Amino acid sequence: MKASLAILVLAAASVSAAPAVPRDGLEHCIGECQTADANALMPSTVMKHKIAAWEQCETSTSLVCAARSRLAALEPLGFTKCVNGFAGEYPCKGLDLLSFTPHTALGSGAGFGNDIWGWTDPVSGAEIAVVAQTDGTAFVDVTQPSAPKYLGRVHTNVPEQPELSWRDVKVYKDHAYIVADDRRSNKHALQVFDLTQLRNVSTPVVFQPTTVYKEFGSCHNIAINEDTGFAYCVGSQTCNSGLHIIDIREPASPKFAGCADDDGYVHDAQIVIYKGPDTRFKGKEIAFGYNEDTLTIWDVTDKKAIKQLSRTPYQGSAYTHQGWLTEDQAYLLLDDELDELEKVNDGHTQTYIWDARDLTSPKYIGSYHSPTLSIDHNLYIKGNLSYQSNYGSGLRVNDITHIANAALTEVAFFDVTPERDIVEFEGTWSNYPYFKSGNILVNSIERGLFIVKHAESAEPPKCRAQ
Repeated sequence: MKASLAILVLAAASVSAAPAVPRDGLEHCIGECQTADANALMPSTVMKHKIAAWEQCETSTSLVCAARSRLAALEPLGFTKCVNGFAGEYPCKGLDLLSFTPHTALGSGAGFGNDIWGWTDPVSGAEIAVVAQTDGTAFVDVTQPSAPKYLGRVHTNVPEQPELSWRDVKVYKDHAYIVADDRRSNKHALQVFDLTQLRNVSTPVVFQPTTVYKEFGSCHNIAINEDTGFAYCVGSQTCNSGLHIIDIREPASPKFAGCADDDGYVHDAQIVIYKGPDTRFKGKEIAFGYNEDTLTIWDVTDKKAIKQLSRTPYQGSAYTHQGWLTEDQAYLLLDDELDELEKVNDGHTQTYIWDARDLTSPKYIGSYHSPTLSIDHNLYIKGNLSYQSNYGSGLRVNDITHIANAALTEVAFFDVTPERDIVEFEGTWSNYPYFKSGNILVNSIERGLFIVKHAESAEPPKCRAQ
């Protein structure tokens, strides 16, 4: 197993370099906890490919590189209906554009984006986009989606590295939790921001984090179980790069809670209170880990006695990236980030379909192949639809009604990279489809924030009250 060697190689150095135990009576990530997976594939595979495409801009044809020379040329767009396969210049099907706002209009000096999430203010009902960028995190009021309002931002936590290509954010109890992969300096830590500060903002504000959790520095990704109040940092330089668990039940006072470190590097995860068909685990807190070359499942109910339930490889894996459960928790979709690039398949986006009804023995049951050439990245499921951010082919929406038969059907799409569909790391990084309004957030690496909606429910813009 890839995890074991990392512990043997790095344990001695990590113990000697670990911080002293604070005298506060709390548990801390010290000693062997400050150990990374030395055999992690991320630095030598995904990062290697992306950095090669993005940084060699003098010779590269990457649109990320091309965007550097035309940042000022991007202009905001308002409501644009999808007609005859296009919303303005953007190819589409069944999704109207409500608005587009470039990253430069959202306070970013770099002008590049990555992850995205959303927050609904429980007091006002306002819908807020939390837009991760290479140089910080922007907050945008999208309640009137055809006239979004930039409210302010929190800058990156590593001044000596003003741009970090990997930033991730999730929300819990009116707080945003922001991490970044800065493995070179290993200083970013977890920024916690109280989103209620955005109420009544009239002009954009540069905010400071409410607090910073420093039990890790670099963290590739973060997942939160909103039902339990625990956050899970993955891909850090701690916990053998596995699950670094944080108690956030007091949202502004995060506390270290434990590790799941027995399968090495975890790239992404979804953690749920289990209500699926495997009756042995009803009511348990279950983590589904996307672990570079496997789907790995843990029972994390007891943070001091975590149990690995299964570790399942699959044929065709190149880099197990991310995935999401169906709402009944019986099946899941998994995206592999390198199978298209490394020619494991024909370059058409491949989504792996799993039967997860037995948590100790999940089964790969088939694949869906998109009609377009593109690398897949992040996907989410809402009802009987999956929302997949597939880099150069944009947001792809699939009907998963017949997932038990390993069958998906594309029903809508919005391509934020109209120049081309290509197997390259350009286009959309992620999306957020969970607002009650039905408005969908899409973050583009090179361009900015797109807000789209299913065509039958989209409405022309209304004037913002002054």
